Amino acid sequence: MSGTLVLVRHGQSEWNLKNLFTGWRDVDLTEQGNAEALAAGEKLKARGLKFDIAFTSALKRAQETCQHILDVVGQSDLKTIRDQALNERDYGDLSGLNKDDARKKWGEEQVHIWRRSYDVAPPGGESLKDTGARVWPYYLHDVQPHVLRGETVLVAAHGNSLRALIMALDGKSGEEIVKLELGTGVPVIYKLNADSTVAKKEVLEG
Repeated sequence: MSGTLVLVRHGQSEWNLKNLFTGWRDVDLTEQGNAEALAAGEKLKARGLKFDIAFTSALKRAQETCQHILDVVGQSDLKTIRDQALNERDYGDLSGLNKDDARKKWGEEQVHIWRRSYDVAPPGGESLKDTGARVWPYYLHDVQPHVLRGETVLVAAHGNSLRALIMALDGKSGEEIVKLELGTGVPVIYKLNADSTVAKKEVLEG
């Protein structure tokens, strides 16, 4: 029996628009972000997808994206579990800073290392490796059992928490995964075999 796992990065947030490091700061979607989330719902609706359960983070930009999708597919009241294990990577001392200002303070090379290395964390924050250390066990314990029972599961989360999941699902290295760009509001659909291996992957862009 194969199950379906749908991963969606939240729509554009107010701090995405302002070019700020967001991390665990709790900010709203922009008008564009709301539209992206609704468009994701329309793409999934067009595929005839119905969900058995949904998971999202403790941050409202992901929660709002999740709810928009469920509203569009006609499942507004679907059981949705929120957990900070799915939160965005914590950017620590960078949180709330404009990315250009951060480069002026610490230097372009250092900020690039913090943003694009797999295992180097910014001061007071998490690396992508650290993020994966909380995301993957949560997925294995709480999310994957539903998929392996043949259910269709929605996970609406964040760029880096989803990168950590995709790294494991796709068998990518740390170097490969940091280069992966996840568009806001773009659904990624996995069909998983009963042994948890990936049978099929599809990205609903455009």
